[in-house]
Amino acid sequence: MSTSTAGPARSVRLIGLVTMIAGLVLLLAGAATWATISSQLAAEKITVSEDASMFGGSQVRGPFTAYAQAEVINKHALAASEGKTYAELDKEDPARATVMNGSFLRASLFTSVVSYGVSALVMGLGVLFGLLGYALRRIGAAPALVAGPSTPTPEVAKV
Repeated sequence: MSTSTAGPARSVRLIGLVTMIAGLVLLLAGAATWATISSQLAAEKITVSEDASMFGGSQVRGPFTAYAQAEVINKHALAASEGKTYAELDKEDPARATVMNGSFLRASLFTSVVSYGVSALVMGLGVLFGLLGYALRRIGAAPALVAGPSTPTPEVAKV
């Protein structure tokens, strides 16, 4: 008569703990990145143009206001160049420098928008890892299942 135990290994709890710690690190790193981007944008003291389609007059301090200002910069650059992009302008065109500066400013603002997205993703993964680690710890803490000796199944009578 043999008895076998089948239960979560102690390593499941350890993996759960490591996963929870990784989740916390990701959450903190994402939040720190978000805060850094916000403080750097605020330090620039950029105000969204009044003629923007949204957030006109607001300080650029987050992803939505950064996006709004990038869009209005594009609008102004296209107006200055009669609808032409930097690549479409002649090298001698006086609007070329204005459009080039607009492109650089837009790229910088879009970089911050992407950075906000990445930091939000990292924070979301941190929460997900934390929950996964918690679930693994709970599974590892569950009592082991004990199965007794197997009993033979009676054969079904053949007709």
